[in-house]
Amino acid sequence: MVSPATAQDTAAAPSDQPTDSQPIPPTGAEATDNVSHNVVVLRALDKITARITELDVPIGKEVRFGTLALTAKYCRTRPPIEPPETYAYLQIDDIKRAGKRERIFDGWMVASSPALNPLEHPVYDVWVMSCKTVSPEATSGSE
Repeated sequence: MVSPATAQDTAAAPSDQPTDSQPIPPTGAEATDNVSHNVVVLRALDKITARITELDVPIGKEVRFGTLALTAKYCRTRPPIEPPETYAYLQIDDIKRAGKRERIFDGWMVASSPALNPLEHPVYDVWVMSCKTVSPEATSGSE
């Protein structure tokens, strides 16, 4: 026979313990999402001259490298407690003669896997290095 105290303990146990149907809500670092930034740091290679250049591309602005016009639309990095990863959404146009533009890349680049979604161009390679946040005061002073 079961004593009344044991029956109460047994009845109270399921509500005290999390189950598969009751997931534990994330707390602390688990609750934070990826960190958004306002500048994408790209590395560009000119295959003809072997020149490597680091480019700081502000979100929504266009930066030129050779005949390429690079525009960053979005950049995110994982929080420091997770494995490092940077994602950037880029639009890259090749500017031909007479100013005609040809969109040669429109999509996500991942810093840890540049070959996953590469820019395919006979003269230039571009890949994501990192994202950073630059204060508005710093960017307005350089103009």
